[in-house]
Amino acid sequence: MTWDNALLLRLVRLNCAFLLAGALVAALAACSESEKAESRKNVDTAVEKTEDATVAAARKAADLAEKARDNTVNYFKSPAVKEDVEAAKQALKNAGGKLGSTANDTAITASVSAAIARDPELGPRRIEVASNAGAVRLSGSAPSAEAKQRAEQIARNVNGVDKVDNQITVTN
Repeated sequence: MTWDNALLLRLVRLNCAFLLAGALVAALAACSESEKAESRKNVDTAVEKTEDATVAAARKAADLAEKARDNTVNYFKSPAVKEDVEAAKQALKNAGGKLGSTANDTAITASVSAAIARDPELGPRRIEVASNAGAVRLSGSAPSAEAKQRAEQIARNVNGVDKVDNQITVTN
């Protein structure tokens, strides 16, 4: 083989190698584009599935919230809850009544004690006064039966007193 033929053969081989490399690059580029397209398609599919799942979850949450609201409304409309509310109202009313009664008893006790203390014969003596729901109990000592009766009359004249239990003893 002559030098010209060898060079020509090399050139042909080199040319073939370049053509083959170009074909490979073109094939790889085409392959890359198809992989990109496939990848985009996979991402789009995943996004669609996520959107569908989000919509389904939102619907489920709305349904659950609606059921919870309905259950709450039904609970508060139930007879048992209405009875509990009425019982609580009555307990508050009773507590308020007891508080008012205690305040009333304290005021009655103070008024009777002050009125007896103003009496010249009973004032220096120790007369104990206790009241409960308008009933007053007097105890201690008085110098005479008349003073004992006067203490009872003083207690009866105080506003709010319904009954007097006179336990005062007469001592000289």
